[in-house]
Amino acid sequence: MGKSTHDDVFDAALDVIDQSTIQVLCSAEPTTRTEAVTTYALADATMTADTDYTKANGDVSGRKVTVAAKSAQLVDASGTGNHIALCDATRLLHVTTCTSQAVTAGNNVNFPAWDAEFNDPN
Repeated sequence: MGKSTHDDVFDAALDVIDQSTIQVLCSAEPTTRTEAVTTYALADATMTADTDYTKANGDVSGRKVTVAAKSAQLVDASGTGNHIALCDATRLLHVTTCTSQAVTAGNNVNFPAWDAEFNDPN
């Protein structure tokens, strides 16, 4: 028996992610918004809901949202970043891993563009 998911279903989830108003470089995997923006936060970038996000077909299948790059963002705390979190005013919406990078408070860090992707079921 085959499996399928309509693009509108994936887009509904991506429509929540693209309401994120802050992107945070974290020193560990956050499980709550407080952990993302306070406990593990090293640097953050203000995101504009909808305009910093672009939905498209996935690279292999399904759908994705591309998160815009943010350059020269101030590092608030020294540490090694290994996760990126997207949050709105009250919720932790999405967490992903990133290339581990040591950062120093007072310096700047760049957030490259990246994708959150949902693949078609197989």
